[in-house]
Amino acid sequence: MRKLLNTLYVSSQGSYVRKEGETVVVEREGNKILQLPAHALGGLVCFGNVLCSPFLLGYCAEKDISISFLTEYGKFLAAVRGPVSGNVLLRRSQYRFADDEVITRGIAINIVSAKLSNSRVVLNRAIREYSERIDSASVKRSSAMIDRTIDQLAKSSTADEVRGFEGMAAAEYFGVFNHLIVDQKENFAFKDRNRRPPLDPVNALLSFIYTLLAHDVRSALETVGLDPAVGFLHRDRPGRPGLALDLMEEFRSVIADRLVLSLINRRQVDPKGFKRAENGAVLMDEATRKTILVEYQNRKQDEIQHPYIGEKIPLGLLFFVQANLMARYIRGDIDGYPPFFWR
Repeated sequence: MRKLLNTLYVSSQGSYVRKEGETVVVEREGNKILQLPAHALGGLVCFGNVLCSPFLLGYCAEKDISISFLTEYGKFLAAVRGPVSGNVLLRRSQYRFADDEVITRGIAINIVSAKLSNSRVVLNRAIREYSERIDSASVKRSSAMIDRTIDQLAKSSTADEVRGFEGMAAAEYFGVFNHLIVDQKENFAFKDRNRRPPLDPVNALLSFIYTLLAHDVRSALETVGLDPAVGFLHRDRPGRPGLALDLMEEFRSVIADRLVLSLINRRQVDPKGFKRAENGAVLMDEATRKTILVEYQNRKQDEIQHPYIGEKIPLGLLFFVQANLMARYIRGDIDGYPPFFWR
């Protein structure tokens, strides 16, 4: 089993990251503030005004340590990777699969089925834990509607129909998401999902954690040799990692959305950590981002029993396992892609 490696997030503005021997050093204002062995790193994510030395870039490319550059507030800008890994035949098969409507529909059905099932897990858990503090009837209705949508998915004749069902269920899920916030509701009210830019603190949290999730899923796909840009549920678009977004759908609710709810309901984030820009975008301050990054990393250490491979794994390895299962399906080692269902 692949070892779970750390992702180093550098968010302090003005930081400089460089290589020193077999270690990665972070400096700020000429002072060394962190030094880590490079072999313990699986990725490096730089937010805003963070510089990396050319020697570090080359070293990370050689050692297959992915580097992503984001704006200070979490918008993806670019990524640096080494030579493409994996067998070229795997990617050729992936492209053929993506051009086959029947195969595309089948993979999309599997992914969306898992996404909707996992969304129901979040809703049903809220009903069990906060039945007296939330509008349980509304949440139950949404859960039941999503359950019916799962049954309808198998009857989809095209991938576009699958996308339509996914959109309907997502609207239903986010329609009751505000009920799942049981603390600090006056400051963390959720009306609807909005992004580019996020217009309220809850959407700012969701977008930020989705960006972290996208980085991890994209890295996992590149590690097993798949092309993150060519997906099945998400159509091809220049600059968009379609396959990474595909696999992300399985994890959004049970990893990202649950983390957002925990941060708010446990008062780990404070409304004072958010500000509104002139264009209406809601932005997080550095302290809030650091809190999120720490909690996200902690969450990845939690162990789960993977339903398909039958092993206990850290949550952070889940992305690699699913990427590997996708690669095995495309290579023809297994009969279908088994998505991740949270138990």
